[in-house]
Amino acid sequence: MNPDEIRITLKPQWWWPLVAGVLVGLILRAVYSGRPGDLFETMSGSFALLAPIAVSAVSVFVAELRARRTWAYYFWMGALVNVLFVVGTFLLHIEGLICVILAAPLFAIIGGVAGLIVGAVFRGTRWMRQATYCFALAPLVLGVYEHYVPLPQTVHTIERTITIAAPRTDVWDQLMTASAIRPDEMGDGLMYRIGVPLPESALAGEMPDGSLVRQIRMGKGILFDQVATDWECYRRVRWQYRFTSQSFPPRALDDHVRIGGEYFDLLDTEYSLRPLGTRATILRLSMSYRVSTRYNWYAQPVAELFVSNFEETALRFYARRAEAQAGRFSGKR
Repeated sequence: MNPDEIRITLKPQWWWPLVAGVLVGLILRAVYSGRPGDLFETMSGSFALLAPIAVSAVSVFVAELRARRTWAYYFWMGALVNVLFVVGTFLLHIEGLICVILAAPLFAIIGGVAGLIVGAVFRGTRWMRQATYCFALAPLVLGVYEHYVPLPQTVHTIERTITIAAPRTDVWDQLMTASAIRPDEMGDGLMYRIGVPLPESALAGEMPDGSLVRQIRMGKGILFDQVATDWECYRRVRWQYRFTSQSFPPRALDDHVRIGGEYFDLLDTEYSLRPLGTRATILRLSMSYRVSTRYNWYAQPVAELFVSNFEETALRFYARRAEAQAGRFSGKR
């Protein structure tokens, strides 16, 4: 075999850039396996923002060993290899489906842009290998220092309203005793479509000390309380959330998106009822939540999308049930 044939044989195949990039991503994910507060925690900005760059850099470098690539190739290779890397963490049971769905767009966008930047560096310098080393090691180097920077504590509030063709007494009854919730009643919500367990019941009761507590039961054994901090019968109620170590059984929710966790929390939920004549009610739902990540510019809009959609789904649920109850009572009369 002559030297030219040897060089052709050693050139990477078309799929080598994908394999190389995915392997680098999985290695970085293995390093970034710490829990909240640990060194190299999974939700750190050094991983979420720099790992896609490292994955793209390695993929583009391997591709350039075979031939000069186009700008379109740089972008789409960077985006594709990062999506494959994120999906790979799910197939290997490292991440849950919810995290994969939420992370894939972020990694794809950063990876695509990074592919263009890396391609420009490779075209403008002769230090392809050295530049690749720098891109690949950046998440590890910066991850050590990020550990000492506190997480932001950003709180937002979202409100939604709905007009219900039922007296507020019927609406209030449903807010207090939402039992035997069927999958078709709430299943169209975005959060449930991506894998969050469906609610099964929301039942309120007055405690011996006079407090009002509503117990929320969801699929996969999720169970927690909402404690009323301010309420007036048939007019308004504000709930604060009370979680215990048993509220979320293992694998019920991805740890990274668990309510009441380090990165996301629901602070309070308020329902207010205003009569509209004698046979209609305006129901307002207001929810305050906290988002604490290094990339709130991405996490906050995503959280807002899901929280607002949940509010709309919940309001439609209460409207249907209250109107059905009002119809039954009017029929009896």
